[in-house]
Amino acid sequence: MSTSPIENSAVENQETIARKRPKPGERRIQILQALAQMLENPQGDRVTTSALAAKIQVSEAALYRHFASKAQMFDGLIAFIEQSIFGLINQIITRDEDGMHQIKEIASILLAFAEKNPGMTRVLLGDSLFQEDARLQERINQLLERVEASLKQSFRILQTQQNLNWEPEEISRRSSLIMAFVVGNWHRFARSGFKKSPMEHALPSLNIILMV
Repeated sequence: MSTSPIENSAVENQETIARKRPKPGERRIQILQALAQMLENPQGDRVTTSALAAKIQVSEAALYRHFASKAQMFDGLIAFIEQSIFGLINQIITRDEDGMHQIKEIASILLAFAEKNPGMTRVLLGDSLFQEDARLQERINQLLERVEASLKQSFRILQTQQNLNWEPEEISRRSSLIMAFVVGNWHRFARSGFKKSPMEHALPSLNIILMV
């Protein structure tokens, strides 16, 4: 028994809709990707849920089926940053036992991550978190403190390897200086509208900072 052209068309439309329907978890990823892209706006405008919904062509209600709030969306971005940065730091520490190399590589991956992810840079700097849940800024503060703790460990390794006669506070001062250098380059990158690379002159500058 043959089917009519109208019936065939209806079946094809149903199949098309089924193919376009995101798999479980895909819509969440799509929302986070869209949010990160919108944060790349050099003007630094605050992202609204209505604008985000319009960008991915869904209703605001659809956004809230995947995230309870906009703060939860930012939580998702911060989780991505944490996994990416600390995954790279762990790789560095595992493959290279030289303290000086570890410090330079950690600083370099922080700058490279920002260059590849301008929207995430605004999250790291807290620019995009203004007027959002204060808990988000606290989470970023803790993330940066963890990075600085990794730098301190590498400086301790460096001190041992080079038999340096440092006072106890010296490692804290030097780790803080590296973080100030990184965050300063992030700010410079953001102020330039994401045009001036945070990696520009990074290695020569690090060599000067790390003279021991």
